[in-house]
Amino acid sequence: MPPLLFLPGLMCDARLFAPQIAELSRLGAVMVAQYGAAGTIPDIAQHVLDQAPERFCLAGLSMGGIVAMEVARQAPARVASLALMDTNGAAESARAADFRARMIDMASAGGLREVMQAHLLPRYVADPVGDAALLDLCLTMAEEIGADQFIRHSQALMSRPDQRPHLPAYLGKTLILWGTQDALCPPRYHHELADLLPHAQCVEVDGAGHLPVLERAKVTTDALRGWWTGGDA
Repeated sequence: MPPLLFLPGLMCDARLFAPQIAELSRLGAVMVAQYGAAGTIPDIAQHVLDQAPERFCLAGLSMGGIVAMEVARQAPARVASLALMDTNGAAESARAADFRARMIDMASAGGLREVMQAHLLPRYVADPVGDAALLDLCLTMAEEIGADQFIRHSQALMSRPDQRPHLPAYLGKTLILWGTQDALCPPRYHHELADLLPHAQCVEVDGAGHLPVLERAKVTTDALRGWWTGGDA
């Protein structure tokens, strides 16, 4: 079974996948990629490939899913199977780019905490009150990662290529998983991905928002286990 490589979302690290790592590492090798100094999304994908095993299974959430699609475009033969979670295959829309530019300006002026607390964290989970501890974890990760990386990665996302024309060429098994209440990457994004990928299986995670890996960890882990080990997702 090829190693499993996770790609985290914006301002997240291995802690995003802590429940999955704890469980799935019992079955085989599990790693979390480092993005390094950001350039473009293709640059980040190349950096991931430089540190990855020769052949691996690839799972990305949000920005991690965007990078995963680019990794699969650049080196499809190396990606044994692909899991795309709460992500978007399209290029950045003009409206989203305007919002992201404002967040970059705020972070550049020392307002990263405000960016996270006022504009991003409330949209991460389906139940901000019940999942307050998860949001505290996300804020901690963001503050430890820092404003410089937020700015660089945000700029990379703003200029990202549209992956949709390339997805039909990827012939590996693909899991597409999303929270039914994801406000950032709604279900229609994932239905579109499923229509484009020839061997896609879909899992909707009820009651989860943008972070089902943490909000509904067992359901998500079970789906990833089935996909990784070759069973039904």
